[in-house]
Amino acid sequence: MTSSVALCTYNGEAYIAEQLDSILNQALSVSEIIICDDGSTDNTLPILSGYAEQYPEIIKVYQNMENLGYVRNFEKAMSLCSGDIVLLCDQDDRWYADKLARQVAVL
Repeated sequence: MTSSVALCTYNGEAYIAEQLDSILNQALSVSEIIICDDGSTDNTLPILSGYAEQYPEIIKVYQNMENLGYVRNFEKAMSLCSGDIVLLCDQDDRWYADKLARQVAVL
């Protein structure tokens, strides 16, 4: 079973590295992380670019040309996911190491 994470960002430089590290360090690895940035004006995009360069097979970053807002940004992120299951994630979440494994076990 493949898993996608739909992650939305907007000016999340204070949290995004910790969030991505917690997803990348899951006991059961995610198949892809789709990130849609909604027009950040801080250092969120450079941070995301660094992760995408380090994990090009997993992390894909999309920058919206205009601010879509919370709901439409998540709709876009979900539409770009290809996994059997899609997990929604906000930029300031931090996942326990067994989050994905527990959710997959339930499914």
